[in-house]
Amino acid sequence: MRREPSNPSTVPTSRTIVETLRAALPFAAALAAALLLAACGPEAERPLQGYVEGEYVRIAAPFGGTLQQLTVRRGDDVAVGAPVFALERDNEVAARRQAEQQLQSAQARLENLKTGRRPTEVATVAEQLRQALAARELAAANLKRVQQLHASGFLSSAALDDARTQLQRDEAQVASLQASVATARLPARADEIRAAEADARAAREVLAQADWRLAQRAIPAPAAGRVHDTYYAVGDWVPAGSPVASVLPPAGVKLRFFVPETSLGRLQRGQKVGVVCDGCPAPVAATIDFIADRAEFTPPVLYSRDNRAKLVYRVEARPEPAAAARLHPGQPVDVTLPAAR
Repeated sequence: MRREPSNPSTVPTSRTIVETLRAALPFAAALAAALLLAACGPEAERPLQGYVEGEYVRIAAPFGGTLQQLTVRRGDDVAVGAPVFALERDNEVAARRQAEQQLQSAQARLENLKTGRRPTEVATVAEQLRQALAARELAAANLKRVQQLHASGFLSSAALDDARTQLQRDEAQVASLQASVATARLPARADEIRAAEADARAAREVLAQADWRLAQRAIPAPAAGRVHDTYYAVGDWVPAGSPVASVLPPAGVKLRFFVPETSLGRLQRGQKVGVVCDGCPAPVAATIDFIADRAEFTPPVLYSRDNRAKLVYRVEARPEPAAAARLHPGQPVDVTLPAAR
């Protein structure tokens, strides 16, 4: 097979190769310098990994009882003071009625002591006084006649003494009834009134306790938020202090992430951090409100310069209230720290 001769114009010579390399040397040097400067410049800080955490409000009653009503479900949004659940309360209703009646009885006794006796009772004592006055007048007239007869010698001294004694007896009866009339028109003694006032105050406190116990059978939401879970069904027995439902308020949503020791010095409470999550339409602003005072993971060696980077500190931040509703506990997030000054 015969080989065709090559075209001398298409075959590069050694001189051509040398000239080409010489022309490319300035470009290569510039590229190498750019790479070197890029390697020596500051490296872009990577976002820190974190997650969303929730501080739940667990709603419970201080007393046990049968769950009679459950007005919320998982995922419901509740307002402050909205009813959440109610326990059976027949015993508390009866106790409140008893306390109310005891208060009415104590107040009635107090008013009776302040007003004194009834008008009919006062009239009865006054009538007895009028009878005693009439008897005294009769005794006085009789004594006067006896004295005249004794002076004439028709009656003995003993008869005169009997008439005097009868008058004295009637006068004492009049004085006694006059005091009784005055007493009947007065209120009770100050000590008795004070004792009755104390009984009335104690009855009011018992009624207040009964009202409080009755109110604790129907529990409202202490904070606005979203119902995270319910733990009992209607008809279940709920022990005292056991949560029936849990609510996650917007203020209970927080971000937890870990900062290396090398970046800890530039952080402080009140600083803003940027937060990005999967599916979030825009970054979320959050404010740092907690920085741990000790490392979460400590290597079992001394703190040399090489292993200081292994130390991380827990930091917590609160997102803005408007953005907290878009975050869910357990959701991973990327946190960007503020730029170093």
